[in-house]
Amino acid sequence: MRIACIGEAMLELSVQGNSAAIAVAGDTLNTAIYLKRNAPHCQVDYISRLGSCSFSHRIRDFIAAQNVGVETIEMRPDETPGLYAITTNDTGERSFTYWRSASAARTLFDTGDFSILEGYEALYLSGISLAILPHQVRLAFLSWLGQSDVQLIYDSNYRPRLWDSTDHARQITRSMWHRADIALPSIDDEMALFGETAAEVENRFTAFMGNGALKRGADGPISLGESVDQTYPAASQVVDTTAAGDSFNGGYLAALFSGQSQAQALRSGHDLAAQVVQHRGAIIPA
Repeated sequence: MRIACIGEAMLELSVQGNSAAIAVAGDTLNTAIYLKRNAPHCQVDYISRLGSCSFSHRIRDFIAAQNVGVETIEMRPDETPGLYAITTNDTGERSFTYWRSASAARTLFDTGDFSILEGYEALYLSGISLAILPHQVRLAFLSWLGQSDVQLIYDSNYRPRLWDSTDHARQITRSMWHRADIALPSIDDEMALFGETAAEVENRFTAFMGNGALKRGADGPISLGESVDQTYPAASQVVDTTAAGDSFNGGYLAALFSGQSQAQALRSGHDLAAQVVQHRGAIIPA
């Protein structure tokens, strides 16, 4: 199984009091790492752009150390990666501050050439992967997808500040859900983007999506497609909810690509996310 994960790898500052720990993360990168850890038989490559600075090389070396392919990461002269800082409140809920407007990843696919994606059996990306790109590049990507039979895995992961307009965010997200083979939405993101209630989001996805999971945090996922009735234990403690959804995606996909059932995949994703939220930062020790 050859899987390409597309997006932006960033420097992560996890703030604790007056100090901060430096790490590497990014929503689709987090999923790529957890997917590879839990399905080592899969070839997982990361498609992105970085700069030529020492921090860019630090990011690339980190990704390679996670056994995720880095030959598809282009290193651009005189450019830099994005940076974000995480702060958490007493309940572990996170907030972010970003410095990413000049990130090299924003120029991904700027020539309209998507040939690097050919030959993969599955593509995984998120709304963040698309939000950082110019709108004409998003439309070109949708056009390319319309002519490709590659399996598409999508998580809308809606971040309003990254999009140039709400209308564009809705347009692109609807198109991606229409094309997606595996849908991994979060109920809060869909409510925020489309102004729907939780029940409306659930009804919309269960009515038309043939495969995937609607994530609901500690309440556990709702199966899309196959009907699954099982309970999901909550994490014993929540320290930091960073990458909860990303790690769910990685655990869920790893189980599916290892031949496990939908019920087992849902439980694997939930259990992994419950582990991750008990640690600070996006990537927990292997």
